[in-house]
Amino acid sequence: MTTKPEETEREDLPQQGQQVASRDISFAETALRMSGKSEEEALRTGAVDTADDQVEALFAQKFKTSNSPIHRSVWDGKVPLELFDAAPLSGEPTCQPAMERCLQALRKHVDDGDIFDERGKISDEVLRDLAANGYWGMLIEKEYGGQGATVQQFMSFLTRVAAIDPTCAGLASVHGCIGAVDPVRTFGTDEQKQRFLPRLASGQSLSAFALTEPQAGSDLTALKTTAELQGDHYIVNGQKLFITNAIPGRTIGLVCLINNKPAALIVDLPKEENDSFRIVPYGLYALKHAFNNGLTFKNFKVPKENLLQPKAGDGLTVAYHGLNLGRLALCAGASGTMRIMLANMLPWANFRQTYGQRIETRELVKRRIARTAALIVGADALRSWGAWLLDQGYRGELECIIAKIFGSEAQKEVAIEYFMKTHGGRSFLQGHMFGDNVHDFLAPCIYEGEGEMLGMAFFKSLAKQHGMQYFEPVGKALEREKIKNFNPMNPAHAFALRNELVPYAFWRFGKELAGPDKKDKELESVSPILKHHIEFALDMLTEHPLELSGAMVRHQLRLADRQCLIAEMSQRVQDTITIIVASMWANRTKNETYIAAADILCRDLTRKLTGERPDDAYYKATRKLADRIIESGFDGLDEIKRHEILYGYPEK
Repeated sequence: MTTKPEETEREDLPQQGQQVASRDISFAETALRMSGKSEEEALRTGAVDTADDQVEALFAQKFKTSNSPIHRSVWDGKVPLELFDAAPLSGEPTCQPAMERCLQALRKHVDDGDIFDERGKISDEVLRDLAANGYWGMLIEKEYGGQGATVQQFMSFLTRVAAIDPTCAGLASVHGCIGAVDPVRTFGTDEQKQRFLPRLASGQSLSAFALTEPQAGSDLTALKTTAELQGDHYIVNGQKLFITNAIPGRTIGLVCLINNKPAALIVDLPKEENDSFRIVPYGLYALKHAFNNGLTFKNFKVPKENLLQPKAGDGLTVAYHGLNLGRLALCAGASGTMRIMLANMLPWANFRQTYGQRIETRELVKRRIARTAALIVGADALRSWGAWLLDQGYRGELECIIAKIFGSEAQKEVAIEYFMKTHGGRSFLQGHMFGDNVHDFLAPCIYEGEGEMLGMAFFKSLAKQHGMQYFEPVGKALEREKIKNFNPMNPAHAFALRNELVPYAFWRFGKELAGPDKKDKELESVSPILKHHIEFALDMLTEHPLELSGAMVRHQLRLADRQCLIAEMSQRVQDTITIIVASMWANRTKNETYIAAADILCRDLTRKLTGERPDDAYYKATRKLADRIIESGFDGLDEIKRHEILYGYPEK
């Protein structure tokens, strides 16, 4: 499960975390002001850095971002392959019966055609049936009435749910990962846990997390909602926007400002709107089967004992902590949703003929089938790996970012490039799965952080320690020497900063001499075709630190404004890591279809990194994989409901 503050090794005390954060903010503010940024932007950037540091302080040293598999692989020169080889599902199987009952109940509603109510929303009956079978308490400990699933068990389950109904999978993620469940489990007092978790586990209270505001999306420092303590209650005023699963009678985690500092309250919404609480409805193309609303509070009372008080940090700390689970859940959901699309591509490709031949015999369609399978395997691998690391106690920030970006982009690619194009014009008929759900297929690219913005956050976290070790001393020296336009080729500049530049010179010289981390012994049992891909990735990992550090040297304080460059460098690292994860995961399964799909994915990522063109061997491999899937199927497709092949023209 996710690491809780009281379960970490307590060498990282809250006070120490605060001191580290203060030092980082001081340097960040100095750097931004030296590069011409306003004081407001510097302060807001410092606040975001503080929240990140406070989440980091919750984890023992060996589980922090600087000791994560990705960070170590990029900067240390030694790749801990054992940390890329996610173990199979483990943990007590006591939650499995509840999971199977939930899946069975959900399939019955889908088969009976009553999963949605007259408004097109997931019906109350479905929500109650899932609650009766333990659905809403999967991540909650048994002592509070939950199922006590591990993260790995939950994420694997979520993929199976998404293959039946993606909206229900999304609601489980909202409730258990980013709703009120994670904040109370992680930061709640014993009293708060006893009061809230049983209701959240039973489904008596479904939950949401109210963070976004009209002016506060990716910039969470722009919060305006306030809460003022008056007697035994906080008086809340403000507005929230894009809050999924928020309707009267539900429980939300509410991030607001208390004494001008971010704070988090657990709030039971009234069963009906009143003068203090209003729902703000609006048209939204995505999430049409769930509720997504704005919330308006006017002198709204919340008991003071509902305030979450992290041992280190504030409301942004609470918000940041749950994001990793939410990002991983998006990848899990994408894996199931892509299976639905593949399951409905295959019958159509078998039925549809052009010039007397089924289109499943055409090379173009075979490539689409193979590429879809490859992306599913990539999502499965990243989901399993990220969940396994969280269960080990790692923060998992970098790993969950990769999973979110890959899963959401893969789902978009399959929907647009393969599912839509294979079905042609029928895709846009009312009643067709693509036309009816296209916004939901695309929306995960925005959820839990838009992909490229998240890629820049990935770069920032990956480069942070390197910057603090080698560039922070330089920045402070530049301020000390009052040098505004630093040029290392200027002898006067080089002499003034000699003590700060020498350690970096030694580091860079060592990296340029170092070769790839050979893993011959560790790779002895790996399939030869996958071993080749891992060895390529190990070679790439020798280039990444020099590339990242070189950009920091070349652009210096202006690098923060080179967003496109940062996003591109970040993506290259992500693609390299994905090659390793997909190869190791597919190899462990010993499933020949998975291995072939991972091979296709790794070939595609390799060409993306090298700029090479596909060769005949690649196209032969895609044809072979597609033929295997057409003939023998693909894991997880058997239980998926197939839609009507012809998608007849709907009558008005």
